[in-house]
Amino acid sequence: MKELRVKLFADGANVKRMVEMYANPIIAGFTTNPTLMRKAGVSDYEGFAREVLSTVKEKPVSFEVFSDDFGEMEAQALKIASWGENVYVKIPVTNTRQESSVRLIERLSKAGIKLNVTAMLTAGQVSEVLPALARGPASFVSIFAGRIADSGIDPVPIMKEALAMLKSQPKTELIWASPRELYNVVQASQIGCHIITATDDVLKKLPLLGKDLLTFSLDTVKMFYDDAKAAGYRIKV
Repeated sequence: MKELRVKLFADGANVKRMVEMYANPIIAGFTTNPTLMRKAGVSDYEGFAREVLSTVKEKPVSFEVFSDDFGEMEAQALKIASWGENVYVKIPVTNTRQESSVRLIERLSKAGIKLNVTAMLTAGQVSEVLPALARGPASFVSIFAGRIADSGIDPVPIMKEALAMLKSQPKTELIWASPRELYNVVQASQIGCHIITATDDVLKKLPLLGKDLLTFSLDTVKMFYDDAKAAGYRIKV
């Protein structure tokens, strides 16, 4: 496997898989969100988080607030942060009314809460958020590069611009969020992005990094042949 310059954070909400990946040295941390938790069938938010943290004690884990009211978000953030020293609280860059979360981010950061500012898609959003994180502890800013690509826009220039902004703020790291394919890991590594999140479907492809393309071609031919044979396909000629 090619050497990577980017830290890998596993993205998901399956406790068993998170515990397994905690023992894997290439996994540097974990992220989750309410959507992933719902898909995984999580019904008890705090119970899920505490079960994860009973094993994952050293690597960073991000849990997200889910209120749409800034006062309630703040209360949730303080509670979530109390669950462990390695907890980062995910705060969306705005609420659903597109009202900026910057004031809340600044209050929480000054209070010593480690934050992961999430759901960002523009360099302008990063520029707005960074001053609010400047006086606080270690933090993350998550740009959803995969969603930028989904809109038909190349995310790399935006990620590079964000990285340039972060040079003066070393306690804040950039997360390449929502990758769509393994090549995004390579891209993140090439530009010097600090962290990339990856779901199981991406992580399982890591052994393919650097694989000889002719060997890969032959493996593909064999796969088609074996599947056709297993299916019992026939063509009368």
